[in-house]
Parts: sequence; structure tokens; C-alpha cells
Amino acid sequence: MSYSSPLKFDYSPWLFWPSASEEEQRRQLQHQGELKETPGVSIGEQVFLSPHANIDPVEFHIGDNSYVAAHAYITDHVHLGANTTVNPFTVIRGKVRIGDAVRIGAHTSIIAFNHSMHPDEPVYRQKLTVKGITIGDDVWIGSNVTVLDGVTVGSHAVLAAGAIVTRDVADWSIVGGNPARHLRDRREVGAAKPAPLAARLADFGAMVRQDAPALIARCWDPARNGGLYADSPGAAPTVRAHCDAVELAELLLGTAPAQLTHAGHVARLQSLQDPVTGLVPEYCADGTPDAGPLAFGTGAATYHVLSVGYALDLLGSRFAHPIHAVAQMDAPGLVDALAKLPWQKNAWGAGAWIDAWGTASHWNLARGTGDRSPANALFGWLLGNASPSTGAWGDPAEGSLLQTVNGFYRLTRGTFAQFGLPIPYPGKLVDTVLGHSGDPRHFAPGRQNACNVLDVAHPLWLAGQQTGHRRQEVLAWAREQLDAALGHWVPGEGMPFSFAADGTAESLPGLQGTEMWLAIIWYLADLLGESEALGYRPRGVHRPEAAFKLATG
Repeated sequence: MSYSSPLKFDYSPWLFWPSASEEEQRRQLQHQGELKETPGVSIGEQVFLSPHANIDPVEFHIGDNSYVAAHAYITDHVHLGANTTVNPFTVIRGKVRIGDAVRIGAHTSIIAFNHSMHPDEPVYRQKLTVKGITIGDDVWIGSNVTVLDGVTVGSHAVLAAGAIVTRDVADWSIVGGNPARHLRDRREVGAAKPAPLAARLADFGAMVRQDAPALIARCWDPARNGGLYADSPGAAPTVRAHCDAVELAELLLGTAPAQLTHAGHVARLQSLQDPVTGLVPEYCADGTPDAGPLAFGTGAATYHVLSVGYALDLLGSRFAHPIHAVAQMDAPGLVDALAKLPWQKNAWGAGAWIDAWGTASHWNLARGTGDRSPANALFGWLLGNASPSTGAWGDPAEGSLLQTVNGFYRLTRGTFAQFGLPIPYPGKLVDTVLGHSGDPRHFAPGRQNACNVLDVAHPLWLAGQQTGHRRQEVLAWAREQLDAALGHWVPGEGMPFSFAADGTAESLPGLQGTEMWLAIIWYLADLLGESEALGYRPRGVHRPEAAFKLATG
């Protein structure tokens, strides 16, 4: 005698009417009869409703030959057509109308309401908004799909497993990804499969999202000063590691890292800021903030303007105080400081200084405490001092464009890119960057590091918004580096900063390498027109959109 699970029909309800006993059918009809006593409920013929599903509606209709499996959760106003199936652990709430012959995979959420997000009170106290969701006939919804309020899904569509559907889906459309995008038309019989690169990127994106909780958790030390993040297990805790953890969690999971509450992350990062200078110190070896003097342009505090500021921004917050060290600098003082930066010997350092200054100015202006005059003076100086022969700043060192190109990235990230302004001489810049991109010292297989590849990928992407100069060469380089990068993911651990297998800390997977390479992979994929396949888009330090529009009036 073969074993038969007592929950067989609850989890495989399509088996119920062909094989259930008379007594099982009687109990099912009795269960349906009790539910039909609720006003607004109608149930068709040959329907199965698992007693282990929570159906608690205001109005509920389910058509003939449809079923609801175990642990589904259905509330509010829900209409399900004939031959429509709701598989285990599916959630359907709000004002939802679903047509005939719709298949809904397990663990799917169809949520037809939303919270308001006004900043004057907590979200849980705010009113709900309801637009409703409509899903047509003959729709296949894969497992773990989320459909958000206001969406209409056309008939004959397919929502691929894991899709986050935020906008309408046309009839016959196959969509997938986060946010879901059109992949092809279902009527294209024998149509070619997605391009191999798009498929690789989709698989990579799914893999890194799955690994995200583990790779963040492995870098958390709960025993050190109330819990701190390090770049990798056994390394010293750093402020940047905490910020990288926030960036990765928001990028891949859409939430704050699980090691602290959302409020706990905000409080921890805000508490590090020195109220006098507005700067953030590094941790000491014991995990306490360094109490030494802070100066803009010196040490880790300069980069923390970027990393802590954007981590707080991703958490929906901001620095508790203005960046006074920058706010106190007037236009003449800024121009004098710019002229004294080490453009000949250390163009990267000069660019990093400007990157941090521009970002501090952004935070100050965004909170309404900054003076626009120094920022306007900054762009005036940069435009006046850009080289027409290279499209960059700083003199190339003999035999190397590394400082020039890397300095260009840092400088423009915090200025032209961050404020949404066009760069000068984009064609010349492409020539300069492509000239550097073939240097085997930095880009031969196994010699790449995140800094050098990002500092080429982003300038090429930025210039590409203004010019198609040498486009095919740009695409060839992007594809070569993308192929290399996709092969360096370490399951559960992420990516190393450097691909050189030399046993150094930079060659071990860590938070910084992972955060930077995921941004690099997005930029390379976007250059190739395939970034949507990844299912993520940078939103922090490496965001592609401008963070602040610098008004001229």
C-alpha cells in the first residue's frame, strides 16, 4: 500500500475532483458552504478551496473549475475567473480582478493597495491608497512574482518567475526581471531565445540576489562594540564596510541589512558625524570612532562624505549636520584650493578631493543650508581648466594615463555626473580613455581591479550620453571586461576588489569589491544595451542618474 499525504489535495488541488473520495468531496462542499454564508461570496462548480488557505474577503468570486491551494491568503475584493489556479503561499489582497484560465505560481504576491509615504508621520499610521489590479485571461504567472497596485496585465501574457511587475503588461507580452521588462511576444512561435549575454546577466542577477544575505552576514562581527561590519571576515571594522553593506542590501534586496533595524542603521551612521566639521571619522582598532582631529581632504573622512551620505540617503535619511568643512569655504577660497591640488603628480588625488567637495556641496544644498556660489565657481573653474587635447584634467605621466583617467572619473562622478551637467570635450575624452583601456598593466586578464575598470567604464558611459565617437571600440572593450567580471563571483562571498590571485586582502571577496563590481557590471551591461537583464540598478554612490540639479538662477 503506497503512502498518501494527508495534505495531498491541499498542495496539489488539481488532483482533488478526479480522485477524492466521496467523504473528502462532502467535506470540501461543506467548507465551501460555510464560506458562502458570508455576504458577497460566490463559488462556481468543481472548485477546490483548501481549508488551510486563509480566505477572508469583503467580496469573493471564484469561477468553475478553479482552486485555491494551502496557505494562500486572500482578502478584500477578489474576483477569480473559471479555470484559474492559486498555488500555495500566494497572497492576493486589495481590489483584484483576475480572468479565466490564469495560472498563479507559488509564493506570488498580488497586492492592490499601497501606503502613503508622507514624511510627517510613520508609514503604518498613514492612509492606504487603492487603484486596483486587473489581470486578463490565459495568463501564466510564475512563482515568486510580485504585481503592484495599479497594474493591468493583458490577456495571454506571461510573467516570468521572480518578476516585479510595476507597470502595465500588454496582451501576449512575456516580461521578466526587477522591474519587469518586455522580453518578447508570446505569439512569436519559434522565436529566438534571448541573446546569450542577456541570459547570462539574468542568471548572474538572480544568483547575486540569492547570495546577498549570506555575503553581508559573513562580514558582520556582533561581538565588536555592539556589532560592526568589516570588509571581509577577520578584517578590521570600517565605516565604509557598513556603508557597503547598506548599498548591497538596498541594491539587491530592497531593504536595510538584517543585522540592525532600519532605525538602528540610521542612528549608528548619524552618530558618527562630528557636529563641528560635519565629517565622519574612521574606527579605531577597538571599534570606537577615532577621536583625533578631522580635516577635509585628509584620510578616510573625505571618502565618508560619499559613502556615509549615500548610505543614509538609501535609508531614507541624511546627515544630522551640514558638512561645515565645505559649507564654510567661499568661492574665492575654493578656487584657490583647486589651483593648489596636485594635478601634475596625483591627478587621481585631485579628482578625489573634488569628488568629495562636490558631494558635500550636494548634501548641503539638498538640505537648504548651502550657498550655490562656490558650486557655480567650481564648475566655472573646471570648464576653464579642462584640456581640449585629452578632455580631462591633469597632465598625463610619462607612459601612463592611469592618473589622468582615474582622476577624471572621481572628479566627474562628484560634479558633472552628480549634478547632471554635460562634460566638456566628450570625443577627446573617449580617445583618452580608450588609449588607456588597452594598457596590459591594468586590463590584461587577471590584472583588473575594481578601481581601474570602474574608472574607465563610467567615463565611457558618461561620454556616451553625449557622443557616439568610436562606439564599436567602446562596445568591444565593454564586452571583454564584462565577460571577465561575470566569472569572478564567489558563491556566498561576493567578489574581490582585485582579480590578481596573489593572496592579498584585495584578492579576497569582500563588501567593497562586491559593491564596486556590481556597479561596474551594470555600467558595462548598459553600454551594451543589456543592463535591464540584471534586475538591479545602482542607487547609491554609483547611481547613473543625477542626484541634484544645480539651478542657475
